[in-house]
Amino acid sequence: MSIAIGIDIGGTKIAIGFVNEKGEVIAKSSLKTDLDLSPADMLAKVAQEIRRMTEEQGIPLSDMSGIGIGAPGPLNTKTGKLVCPPNLKSWWDFPVVETLQSLLPLPIKMENDATAATLAEKWVGAAQDAEHFVFLTISTGIGAGIYLHGKLITGATGNAGDAGFMMVHPAGDILKDEPYGYWEQIASGTAIARQASELLGRDVSTKEAFALAAQGDAAVAELVDRVFAYIGIGCVSLINLLDPSKIVIGGGVSQVGEPLFEAVRAYVSKHALNPSGRETEIVPAALQQDAGLIGAAALIHCTYS
Repeated sequence: MSIAIGIDIGGTKIAIGFVNEKGEVIAKSSLKTDLDLSPADMLAKVAQEIRRMTEEQGIPLSDMSGIGIGAPGPLNTKTGKLVCPPNLKSWWDFPVVETLQSLLPLPIKMENDATAATLAEKWVGAAQDAEHFVFLTISTGIGAGIYLHGKLITGATGNAGDAGFMMVHPAGDILKDEPYGYWEQIASGTAIARQASELLGRDVSTKEAFALAAQGDAAVAELVDRVFAYIGIGCVSLINLLDPSKIVIGGGVSQVGEPLFEAVRAYVSKHALNPSGRETEIVPAALQQDAGLIGAAALIHCTYS
């Protein structure tokens, strides 16, 4: 049985999983991303945990097929470095692949975390039947992965899909370098919580904002409807630009369920340019909690370029 190691690097935790060729997670663990440690020391802890897991599972490290890494961007997959991820400033320009290779002598591939999750949805998730689709993750921010003509579209340095920084509602003073209206500034989970908190004059979580809207709070319901429309606007832009047959939406915000999907489908059906685009499938992701691990391992198990 072929087993790959998936590593999902995040700003708060690093998840590690052993994934077989069927996309099944057979073992997993996680470590807190300790920003007081150097990235080299943090990766040494990751390598130590992987070795512990191999002993626990009775699988020699040498029997592993390789290591896939999903990491936040901006990054450079050609050099194996994290370039300047906002939530990991101490890791900027750090050679992740080279460092981990020195600790664990296995083949290693690294891609943007949203790109890796896209591959997972194609492999064992909601896009198994699609050759042209976009995966969106809407949570703290907004990211995307692009899969067209049967392969991942990753760009020159692996950063294709930074959809959260599409401008969907221009505001602010552009000439004074104060733009406002990037997609994730107004439609991510973070944005929902911020706007609801401003509206009510107290701290409100994204989950609570959705609950208040469902319970009939008119002001919060209007905010949520506006956010759903902004998500629709972003989807229409992606549909017009890339012509996918399907958009798969995951991440924490997607957990609100049908109210989001119904609103986005309705917006797309009215505003996509091409009649075929108005019929683009908008579906929830099949993989949630383990999507990052499965996607990272898929970099080893699957042909994707």
